[in-house]
Amino acid sequence: MDAEPRLVGFAGYKAGMTHLFYVEDSRRVPEYGKEVKAPATVIDTPPMLVVAVRAYEKTYDGLQALSEAWMANQPRDLYRRISFATDPRPDAKMAEIEKDLDRVAEIRVIAATQPREASVSKKAPDIMEIPVSGGSMEERFSFAKGLLGQTVTVQDVFEPGEGIDVVGVTKGKGFQGPVKRWGIRILSRKSRKSKRAVASIGPWVPRGVMPQVPRAGQMGFHNRTEYNKRIMLMGEDVNRVNPKSGFKNYGFVKGDYLLLKGSVMGSSKRLIKLRKTVRKISYPEEPPQITYLHTEWQKRSAEQ
Repeated sequence: MDAEPRLVGFAGYKAGMTHLFYVEDSRRVPEYGKEVKAPATVIDTPPMLVVAVRAYEKTYDGLQALSEAWMANQPRDLYRRISFATDPRPDAKMAEIEKDLDRVAEIRVIAATQPREASVSKKAPDIMEIPVSGGSMEERFSFAKGLLGQTVTVQDVFEPGEGIDVVGVTKGKGFQGPVKRWGIRILSRKSRKSKRAVASIGPWVPRGVMPQVPRAGQMGFHNRTEYNKRIMLMGEDVNRVNPKSGFKNYGFVKGDYLLLKGSVMGSSKRLIKLRKTVRKISYPEEPPQITYLHTEWQKRSAEQ
């Protein structure tokens, strides 16, 4: 557990991919100390607005919301996602949470993205809950109370070089057959009924099709989690990551960004949720030394 309270998650939009060269700093691989090439995904991470603080209590049925406090003077774009029937009264709600702080088991903030500061073609923000970790419950409450109505940046949550978990929705492929969906072998031309299917879908007993049998169905557009994606680079110098004519199907990164090693699920402009990893791998504490970035090379060749 962290000594001080901090947020454990953030959100961004997938911009595109590039590649880079860096000095391998892991002592467990044969390429240690050498310059190696790696693909990288650019995540556009504009600041998020903390719109509410929610307290949970632990019951026999799991965590239940005890109370929540919403910020006053909500931005107009927030009404595209939710509506407010009455005055939120944040001070009174905060006092209510503080009064029952002995019953609180977890403090979370409700944060909203700001799509207008990214290159996505929408105005309605995406809303997500982010837990507050570290410190005592009183310190977590004070930390969350100070964030209400404020914006947080990705630099407040993550550091270069650390491994994080990535949650997102994969590319949708629609309704597909078992050959493409499961990779099964196409049967002989003399097969009866179908060649692009399994020859037997199950025994007589038990009389039913088991879920392990490859069948046609929905392929892609599934929620998936990838663990320990390393942050290769993060910052706000957009000239370093933007290609000359922008990312395909996305455009230009306008502000804060992350460069994650490897690929990330989903298509361009898709919401990507980032969080502190739950299966920690001991990456070196120092951020990796990047010697070459493909988008920088494009700029140098354009200037020449």
